[in-house]
Amino acid sequence: MSSTQSSMHFYFNWARGRIDEMDATLASFEDRLDHMKADVRTKAQALLASMRTERDAFRLAMDKHVKAGEIAWETAKDKLENNWEAFEANVQKYVESVGEHVEQRRWTFHARADAQGKAWRESANELREMAKHYASDRRSELESAIARMKSEADAAEAKLHEIKTAGANSWSAFQTALAESRAAFDRANRIAHDAFSKAKSSR
Repeated sequence: MSSTQSSMHFYFNWARGRIDEMDATLASFEDRLDHMKADVRTKAQALLASMRTERDAFRLAMDKHVKAGEIAWETAKDKLENNWEAFEANVQKYVESVGEHVEQRRWTFHARADAQGKAWRESANELREMAKHYASDRRSELESAIARMKSEADAAEAKLHEIKTAGANSWSAFQTALAESRAAFDRANRIAHDAFSKAKSSR
């Protein structure tokens, strides 16, 4: 496995997690359009169009850099962050103006939590496959990083499940839980990145 491939993997994990959440969010909003009154639906469609624009721009930039090296990804990440933040701002506008229904908020939270869980599992599985390409004397540190990711994933999933089953309705609470899980994923992903970078340099 080349250095470029390995570095790309970790940045791609970060980007893929965001795009999965974007897709899940849009799907949860779009499912409710037919149940809205005409005037509310018009406003919802305009906000959804803005969200799709940011999602599509994010996906285009992600696809463009899928085989890029670390320096290119570092540069692209700023633009991707801007697309993500713009998407999130439109999500907030949507919830405040047309998605105030309690069930809508809960469905959206469930969809986003499930998308995060998928990102955790896919990343951990891919890391295990990557670790197989390293000699046994380097594998213990890699397996430790993978175990850390799994531990963080289990904790995040447990917290999100707790909120799911508690009957919470606060969008603020939903957003906080998702942000904490997302940040934990980013930390675990970075630790894994550093472990694999160290293993490569010691080959």
